[in-house]
Amino acid sequence: QVQLVESGGGVVQAGGSLRLSCAISGRTFWRIYMAWFRQAPGAERDFVGAINWIDSSAYYADSAKGRFTISRDNAKNTVYLQMNSLKPEDTAVYYCAAGNGPRSAGTGYDYWGQGTQVTVSS
Repeated sequence: QVQLVESGGGVVQAGGSLRLSCAISGRTFWRIYMAWFRQAPGAERDFVGAINWIDSSAYYADSAKGRFTISRDNAKNTVYLQMNSLKPEDTAVYYCAAGNGPRSAGTGYDYWGQGTQVTVSS
């Protein structure tokens, strides 16, 4: 069984930074993309960004471009989401996911973590 476990969420003031981690454990598996999604209260789950496990190329939603960076550490089987210049509208539960795509669609992912809360205060 594969598990994705997020960590690193918390409360931060606007303009601050957080780094989320997604640790992958369990049986060996392989998916093209590792992605981050987020869901604010009363809203749909939105794509934040994804990293291609083959070549490490990264893709971002417009809301994340220039502020968020996705990276990976193969040795630790961990994917990171570095979030800078955080805004109150970034407040959401952040989920990591693994799948073969389409990379920006939730339906393209078949493994999901439990989520970690990020709250940005103004």
